[in-house]
Parts: sequence; C-alpha cells; structure tokens
Amino acid sequence: MENIFLDKLGRGQQPLGSFSGLCSPASVECMALAGLDYVILDMEHSPATLTDVADGIRAAQARGMTPLVRLGSLTREAVLRSLDLGARGLIAPCVNSVGDVEKLIEYAKYPPLGARGLAFGRASGWGSENWVTDLPTYFSVCNRQQLLIPQCETEGCLAQIDSIVALEGVAGIFIGPYDLSAAMGIAGQFTDPALQSAIRRVMESCHRVGKFCMIYTEAPEDAAKYLAMGIDSVTLGMDPILYIRMYRQLIQSVRELTDAR
Repeated sequence: MENIFLDKLGRGQQPLGSFSGLCSPASVECMALAGLDYVILDMEHSPATLTDVADGIRAAQARGMTPLVRLGSLTREAVLRSLDLGARGLIAPCVNSVGDVEKLIEYAKYPPLGARGLAFGRASGWGSENWVTDLPTYFSVCNRQQLLIPQCETEGCLAQIDSIVALEGVAGIFIGPYDLSAAMGIAGQFTDPALQSAIRRVMESCHRVGKFCMIYTEAPEDAAKYLAMGIDSVTLGMDPILYIRMYRQLIQSVRELTDAR
C-alpha cells in the first residue's frame, strides 16, 4: 500500500493538495494532471456519496495522486467505509476533545492501536495484494499508511491540542482557519494576531512530537507564508471555488482585451 503524500513528507518535502467538492472523478484527474500531490474528497460539505468517493479514489490513484477523505460524520461506519475503499488518510472535522479522537483511533486503527473491524476491501485488493501475507502484516501496513488527521477548528480541540496530537495513531493535524477563527470570535480575520498565534501553537505542538501539520487557504500568498513558517502541507481551495475564480479571470481578461481595441 503506497502513500505518496506520506513519502514526500518523510523526504522533507511540503506537499500541496486541494479539496474536491464536485464529486467528479474527471475533476480529480485534472487536479492530478495539474501537479497536485493529494486530493481531499469532501463528504462534510458536499453531496458526495460513497460511490462518488470510490470513483474519486480510483481517479486519484490512476494519476499518481494520494486520495484523502474528509469524513461527513465521526462514526464507525463512516471511518470503516472510507478506509476500506482505499482512502490513504481521513480528515476528521469538528473534533472537540481527546475522547473524540480516542474513539476515532478505535474505529480507524487495527490492533494493537485500535479495534477496527476486519475486512479485506478495495484498499487491499480484497485481500489479493502481495503485501497482505498475514494479519499482523496487514494490520501494520494499514495502521502506518492510512493516516488519521483530526481537524483543529474548535476551541475544544485547540485547548487540548497537546494531548490530542500526542495520541498514538494520530498522524498529524489539519488546521481549518475558517471555523477556527469563527470559534475564536474573529471569523474570517485571518491576519488577526490571535489566530496566527493559534496556528503557530498547533504547528509547534505537532512538531514537538514528530507529527505533521496541514492548513487550508485559498490565497497563494498565505500558502507561501505558511510554508515558510514551517507548516508541512497546504491545501489550496476547492475545485468549484477555483473553477469559478479562474473562469471569472478568463472572462475579465477577454473583456479587457476587447475593450482595448
């Protein structure tokens, strides 16, 4: 089981990715062809079904891009199905406490880390992959290559970040600046010193225990700033937002060139 995103982090690189909310494997392929390292198939804020997620995972893997899934709910069913389909990582939104993450670890990780239900799904070629030689090996590979990434976007998660990130089974933290800023009473004020301090605090907490830190932004200048700060990976927007923005820019350019004649 390969995880290109994890391999790049291990080599000290800073992978770039994006969310997919269009539920389209063609959109996922386009992201890969553009050069992104990973896609996050969004089940929280999109109409994506499990079939859509399965198609998105296949499209990403066919083009050499790592498929991650943002869960729509923090339930055993949601966790198991996404992992069995072949997601190489789960972004877990709306985490409020250490207890929330401990329950997710129980769902997502095989023994000895958790109590994930055993099934040979698509992720293992339904048990036919050459690395599925015995259960201990299967458990070890899945636990290492399928990442659990809580999303820090609530006051509860921020307050307990040191304890959450230290849990065995947590691979890293994904910072959601929109919801985190709203939770802090400074919604959308991304340059506010309090939010910037919180972002740095989460990053440093991750790095103290050898975990990675990811963040979302739509602005290239913010992405560059976060990477220079030491954030390990930046997720750049979401496909419908970027399509609208790019077409608006294209239309504006055509209008300006036409008007200049």
